[in-house]
Amino acid sequence: MARSSSGVIVAALTAAALAGVGFLAFQAEAAPDKPHSSHAAGAGASAEAKGKDGAAGTGSGDGAGKDGGSGGQEQAAPPVPAGSGTGQRVVYALGQKRVWLVGADGKAAHSFEVAPSTVNPQPGSYAVTSRSATGTGSDGKAIEHVVRFHQNAAGVVFGFSAAVDGSLPDPASGKKTGAVRESPADGRAMWDFAVNGTKVVVVA
Repeated sequence: MARSSSGVIVAALTAAALAGVGFLAFQAEAAPDKPHSSHAAGAGASAEAKGKDGAAGTGSGDGAGKDGGSGGQEQAAPPVPAGSGTGQRVVYALGQKRVWLVGADGKAAHSFEVAPSTVNPQPGSYAVTSRSATGTGSDGKAIEHVVRFHQNAAGVVFGFSAAVDGSLPDPASGKKTGAVRESPADGRAMWDFAVNGTKVVVVA
């Protein structure tokens, strides 16, 4: 009887132990789901945070890019050349192939690169002598916003203009011409700025 009771107790304890192990095994199997979910949420949050940081970083980079881009789109122009005079004027730097439209306050309102022809004017101070809304260039191209400022002893006329089709002078053409070609947009800016009599300063 004692042995029989003892056997029942052992069987009961064994059954309880097995049940406990089964429960623990079940918990162990179920447990990874929560950390995985948690981890996924954490990873998501972390990724989201990284995304935000990345976005902020990207935004910051874009901002820098935009600032630099402002410098890059408009390619922050070099300063107005020293020794180019004072007051309102057009400054044309031969070496830089660049023009500045300088206001009365001495600040450049606009600056852009140009494409000169085969003959350059001598450095010096000139003034706008005549203007034509449209015309034909020495290369046969239709041009617009022609602003002339000098004619040398050889009869070469120097002036700024823009080809309607946006083309540039051909330096290999062999023709002695003094056209300084601009883009259509820059030609418009020059036209609006350089009325007759406006000072044009040419520097080396």
